[in-house]
Amino acid sequence: MFEVKMPQLGETVQTGTIKAWLKAVGDHVHADEPLLEVSSDKVDVEVPAQATGVLKEVRFEAGEEVAVGTVIALIE
Repeated sequence: MFEVKMPQLGETVQTGTIKAWLKAVGDHVHADEPLLEVSSDKVDVEVPAQATGVLKEVRFEAGEEVAVGTVIALIE
């Protein structure tokens, strides 16, 4: 099981907001394929999957603010 974590979006940024999930639970994902979009007050970014597998769990929905480093999804 691979843990997807909220990425660091800048040196002083402590949280990010999930804008949209580009994959749904149960979808097959490939490493480096866009998985979700996140934003902060400084930047909007597309986050790629860091592993190939099936998206098993999404722990936060679009619109939720999440601390950097928090596990936001699981890929099996």
